[in-house]
Amino acid sequence: MTDEEQPRTTIVEDLRAHDTATLYESGAHATMTQNIRMLSGDRRLAGSALTVVCHPGDNLMIHVAVARARVGMVMVVQSHDGRHGVWGEVLTVAAMARGIAGLVLEGSVRDLGAIRRLRFPVFACGTALRGTGKAGGGHVGEITICGGVPVSPDDLIVADESGIVVIRPNEAESVLAKARERGQKEAMMLRELQAGRTTMELLGLNDPFSG
Repeated sequence: MTDEEQPRTTIVEDLRAHDTATLYESGAHATMTQNIRMLSGDRRLAGSALTVVCHPGDNLMIHVAVARARVGMVMVVQSHDGRHGVWGEVLTVAAMARGIAGLVLEGSVRDLGAIRRLRFPVFACGTALRGTGKAGGGHVGEITICGGVPVSPDDLIVADESGIVVIRPNEAESVLAKARERGQKEAMMLRELQAGRTTMELLGLNDPFSG
């Protein structure tokens, strides 16, 4: 690991400790659309983005990206056609062997049962049985739009059951600081609630039915 990669690894680990709702409330306001959802995996996904754009019905650029990926990267893919399953068991095994952290895909996958058995984190729009060509077209490692959000190479991606946030590298420290503070306040509130206080009290809410 290089001196440059070490701080990025630490930031990714710190981000993974916070759910996406907390990160959103802490300034990570670039959120992907709800149609991209968790399809497999049992953990929060976090890592630097490796961006991929495919031509409709073609997944050659995904194969190229997997071969180029560094350990811990999150594949962020715009497929342009949800009728084709552009990712399946073969690419999952290849990605895991390369140390890729997971997949965020505006499009469809197939072999979902096998992907789930492998416990590989996949966030996508759904499934499709139709396969793909490999004629080419598209690109790897350029700014793309995924889930309605511009994603640049090395943007930080955090995804869980609640949603997906995109964090610019220069904003990560600020988001983390606010997330830690928010987490501490929420932990204190939970203890107060368990002790019998109400959300009305703790949030200073007025009861519209009183008096």
